[in-house]
Amino acid sequence: MGRLAVNDRRELLLDAALAVIARLGVTGATTRAIVAEAGVSLASFHYAFESRDQLIAELVSRVIQGEEAVLSGVPPGGVSMRDTIRHGLMQYFEVVKADPLREKAMFELTQYAMRSPELEPLARAQYDRYYALAESALDVAARSTGLSWARPTAELATFLVVITDGLTLSWLVNRDDAAALAIIDLAADSLGALAGAA
Repeated sequence: MGRLAVNDRRELLLDAALAVIARLGVTGATTRAIVAEAGVSLASFHYAFESRDQLIAELVSRVIQGEEAVLSGVPPGGVSMRDTIRHGLMQYFEVVKADPLREKAMFELTQYAMRSPELEPLARAQYDRYYALAESALDVAARSTGLSWARPTAELATFLVVITDGLTLSWLVNRDDAAALAIIDLAADSLGALAGAA
């Protein structure tokens, strides 16, 4: 492999780390396993990252940024709140189905961060970001439908994150699309019922 710019090397190593974590878990994602997956030398790793934990922290941030893009699309105006919520959850579910190994790796990374004192704040920050993204999506849904929420959006955002976590984990375990769609419909019905005239 030719000489790569530092940013390109970092991206290559992040992609490799995600693949290794999805296959072997965080404990199997040694620096040697990551560089082998990336096809680069161990020295390349240490040139791009100070430590494995720095790589893991950056990997979590990168995945969260990718999830922000999923929440950016809303259906055209004139759609009910229930259908707006369902649309967002379907977009989310399509991302889960498109890359289940990535989703598996994210759960693994979160668990690892919670067990690691120096990375535990990262797990909290990860979920704080999820709650903020969910709250933003709910605000966008309210604006696009012209409705308002009967409960504080911070509460509803927590509920939405719990739903997406449960949906993801359940689907990863059983790969039952019909069950996932039923969860999406139930969540859309439940949240949609909490919206009323502004």
